[in-house]
Amino acid sequence: MIYVAIAGLLLLFIGVPVAFALGLAGLFGVWLADIPFAIVATRLFTGVDSFVFLAVPFYILAAEIMNHGGITTRLIAIASRATGRLRGGTAFANVGASVMFAGISGSAVADAAALGRVFMEEMPKEGYTRPYAAAVTVASSIIGPIIPPSGLAILLAAVSGISVIDLFLAGVLPGLLLGVACCVVIGIGAIRGRLPKPLPRLTDESPWRALVEGVAVATLPLIIVGGMVLGAYTATEGGGIAVAYAIFLAVVVFRQLDMKGLWRAFMSAARISATIYLLVAAATILSYALSLLGIANWVRDAAVIFEGQPIAFLFAIMVLMLIIGTFLDIGAAILIFVPLILPATLALGIDPLQMSMVVMLTLAIGLVTPPVGVVLFVVMRVGQIGMLPLLKALAPFLIAELAAVALLCVVPEISTWLPQLLNP
Repeated sequence: MIYVAIAGLLLLFIGVPVAFALGLAGLFGVWLADIPFAIVATRLFTGVDSFVFLAVPFYILAAEIMNHGGITTRLIAIASRATGRLRGGTAFANVGASVMFAGISGSAVADAAALGRVFMEEMPKEGYTRPYAAAVTVASSIIGPIIPPSGLAILLAAVSGISVIDLFLAGVLPGLLLGVACCVVIGIGAIRGRLPKPLPRLTDESPWRALVEGVAVATLPLIIVGGMVLGAYTATEGGGIAVAYAIFLAVVVFRQLDMKGLWRAFMSAARISATIYLLVAAATILSYALSLLGIANWVRDAAVIFEGQPIAFLFAIMVLMLIIGTFLDIGAAILIFVPLILPATLALGIDPLQMSMVVMLTLAIGLVTPPVGVVLFVVMRVGQIGMLPLLKALAPFLIAELAAVALLCVVPEISTWLPQLLNP
């Protein structure tokens, strides 16, 4: 088992794509377990043979259509109007736009790339340093994978058997908690007078029109989650409805998406979906190999240490996921480790939703930490900023977000209250 882990890490460190690194490590494990390679082909297909996975392309396509259809500028406009008179208002608007964008894209990378281009261009004009503008963008972008509709929640549901609806609902308050953590850091800077006030903006756009357009966009996650809670449709059917609504807004209401743009959105969604399915299949091979080599017994023996100490167990998961998230893709980490820690979670009496949110939030923080912090490198490239200045400005935000995850470990109601209220 250790040899398999070492092989996977070596492949990752030498630059082998994540899916291929996981698949090759899994093949090595199958060989060590003396299992015929013919079974690998079957496992590749059974890994993605899940009804829940049918929802993934729909949500990705809806997000791509909205991204190509002028959604970003409208979210920024409504967020800026809400915080326009506050000291540090543009930084608050950055976080607010990320929260709203999370309900559309479900992706930290998309958030950082789309919003980062605008805010990292505008904030330095108002007196913010470029590293600070980038740090706010990076810190708030990880809200994207948490607030529904979340592709990570769908992956987690597929490998754990937890309801997609419950995971969507469970992600609302933790996602908002991350936003509050970022706002606290910004607020402290504003109180100390370190942040500027926003510059007055001259625009011919009616504030009411901006509000209506913002509300129209914000209704997308409400339509998805609301219909699922009411039992009107499943997660997969909700994804199809999200695509139809996104096309209606982008083509009919906003009129910023033509057939070429729609085709580009479809092609981009197809590439992303194919990447995810390949990753799922490869992770299935690795999980199968690790199970053959006895990792489940190792995890069960390790969990005995935390008998009667569920909070300590959650903190241990938090530390483990923080380490794993620094070098392993977040989707792959969920596919490999959640099935392993779920039995111990249930044995200790921990609500699976609480464990799921701790895993998702901590792995999301891994997206903005080196050496494999994808979001970190996206923002560095978009903003033309070095890593050390960015990490220095980002440190207070990371501390605040880790404190938010720690609070989630101690207070299970943050993740369980809304599912119990709306989907008992």
